[in-house]
Amino acid sequence: MRLVTYTRAGTLRQAVGALAEDGAVLDLAAVEPAMAGQSMVALAGAEPALLARLRDAVAKAPPVPDARLCAPIPRTPKNIFCVGKNYHEHAKEFAGSGFDGGAKDVVPPFPVVFSKPHTSIIANGETILAEMDPTGGLDYEGELAVVIGRGGRGIRKAEALDHVFGYTIVNDVTARHLQKRHSQWILGKGLDTFCPMGPAILTADEVPDPAKLVLTTWVNGEQRQKAPVADLIFDIPTLIEAISAAITLEPGDVIATGTPAGVGIGFNPPVFLKKGDVVRIEITGIGVLENPVG
Repeated sequence: MRLVTYTRAGTLRQAVGALAEDGAVLDLAAVEPAMAGQSMVALAGAEPALLARLRDAVAKAPPVPDARLCAPIPRTPKNIFCVGKNYHEHAKEFAGSGFDGGAKDVVPPFPVVFSKPHTSIIANGETILAEMDPTGGLDYEGELAVVIGRGGRGIRKAEALDHVFGYTIVNDVTARHLQKRHSQWILGKGLDTFCPMGPAILTADEVPDPAKLVLTTWVNGEQRQKAPVADLIFDIPTLIEAISAAITLEPGDVIATGTPAGVGIGFNPPVFLKKGDVVRIEITGIGVLENPVG
């Protein structure tokens, strides 16, 4: 299933629906009473039996003609966990870009984890605000994001995928000059509108091996990134084990797993985003996350 959070025209109330192949939003609550008033975070922590019922409900659910997509999780339980330098080729291009702040290791020996606050989250189609970066170093990073289902602390790699609710797409938008200036990355990456997310969460039962997913990013129709998730330096079970070692993961927590080579600072000279640009990110089975820069 591809699950979405949406609102209807003239209302602020959010609801959870399913995304059909033709892009229509399906009203799950119309055929499954347990979905009335349900949030995506609550659903992520729900019993598997409810998800099984939802799979049956998708076939019967009517479309919502006036639906407007929100980010799948508009407000995460904690900051979004993000992983830096987690593809080999991107680690090399970042190290050679001059924006790495003097890090001594090209390929990190352990996961580099930082965070983005929930106030940075925007939905598919919403505008990335270039004005948030007055330094003119706006960059994109297409990423696969993991949504936690069953939470826990001290999750072992062997059981880690059992704790995954599903997968979505994140654009780890970055103000490169601010990232370099502050060394700690949250002030370069956690700005308002700097975390487009969506369009949907592809449930984990549809992804027996996330390493087989492929991520592609375009800017204004030009392909900039393309890589299989198998190219991650630290795979998803390793990331879950590392983060949960001392931080309890909760249903609805999001882990953005890193970006492949092809970001703006990988060009010589760097090619930064500007107003009017459109960033489009696609991952197998999840769909397309597309946002204009304004």
